[in-house]
Amino acid sequence: MVLSNRKPIALISVHGDPAAEIGKEEAGGQNVYVRQVGEALSRQGWQVDMFTRRSELDQAAIVQHNPYCRTIRLTAGPQEFVPRDELFEFLPAFVQAWLKFQRQAGIRYPVVHTNYWLSSWVGMQLKKVQSIAQVHTYHSLGIVKYQAVPTMPLIASTRLDVEKTCLKTAERIVATSPQEKEHMRTLMSSQGKIDIIPCGTDIDHFGSVSQSEARQRLGIAADEKVVLYVGRFDPRKGIETLVRAIGRSTLRETNRLRLIIGGGSRPGQSDGYERERIEEIVAELGLTEITHFPGQLGREQLPTYYAAADLCVVPSHYEPFGLVTIEAMACGTPVVGSDVGGLQYTVDPEVTGLLVPPKDDEAFAHAIDRILANPEWRHQLGKAARKRVETVFSWDGVATQLSQLYTQLAVEQVEDELTPLGA
Repeated sequence: MVLSNRKPIALISVHGDPAAEIGKEEAGGQNVYVRQVGEALSRQGWQVDMFTRRSELDQAAIVQHNPYCRTIRLTAGPQEFVPRDELFEFLPAFVQAWLKFQRQAGIRYPVVHTNYWLSSWVGMQLKKVQSIAQVHTYHSLGIVKYQAVPTMPLIASTRLDVEKTCLKTAERIVATSPQEKEHMRTLMSSQGKIDIIPCGTDIDHFGSVSQSEARQRLGIAADEKVVLYVGRFDPRKGIETLVRAIGRSTLRETNRLRLIIGGGSRPGQSDGYERERIEEIVAELGLTEITHFPGQLGREQLPTYYAAADLCVVPSHYEPFGLVTIEAMACGTPVVGSDVGGLQYTVDPEVTGLLVPPKDDEAFAHAIDRILANPEWRHQLGKAARKRVETVFSWDGVATQLSQLYTQLAVEQVEDELTPLGA
């Protein structure tokens, strides 16, 4: 029930269920972003409703995260998993289900914050039938993403058109880094209002365990050099580059090097094929004995894995922000990342980690060896990484900035409604 003294806000994330188990198919950074923003906003006095599509028949229609924040699953199309590139045809049904819920619940949302291009289309349709302000976060820009893929999906032209239209028509676009804003301006349009508000992380949760304690829990010796990857199995995530870099590492011959590749969904799902391909490369390079695949890593496990590692590698071909980066940094673990997109914002080169060209396994090997060969410098990088996250990337800080934006737009909506036509 919505309390009268709380302002309602709607977050829309059609394919990224905020209540989903992270690591399941197509459940990653966007899911974390929406849920963490929602919960942080609820602590600041908002009544937060997060809307997503029901993707399993037995899923609860409403998941209550706290008294003032909930996930609402709407039926739009088959109640089963559908890959995001095949969801567009079900969006009209999602719009109607959203309007029906709003009407039956007796709630009027003055602002909707849409996430990813599919949700942006939903937001633009809602604006056609009622007075509402749209805030949008892209999470990934098609015009950048498609430069890094060998073949364009059938939905590409639709996506590019929707993303450009949203930039021009939304009341506000939230870019998560200066680099993302620059991509919008140079590749999409000079029109549109853009604010830079970064993603965040839970600085109390990440950073809650020491390296020695973490290694004891995981059975890792104190003198091992541990390199960690966390994320989906997707060719664009660059895991192959990391594996080949480890194959080139000068520390490989010491037999104290360990590579942990964490994440992925259940066997048989689409990213399982990429995992099989990566395992074949690991075997081909003779790295099987030092490479470990722990599978899905839940929220409670992640701080332990980050803390146990000497460094975390984010080798993505394209990354609009990269939540893994700041999660690792919050745990005092330096990052070696691709010199692309939001990683250029989250990682401070030579201060909190290193950035190298994407797809360049030789450059990654050199960067990894530089840090692992100098434990004192690694420790300094880790301390600086933690400080940077505390200063810039806490969820409550992110929510404060979003709350101020929502409040401003809600006031403007009321003023517009009260202004007589022709005034």
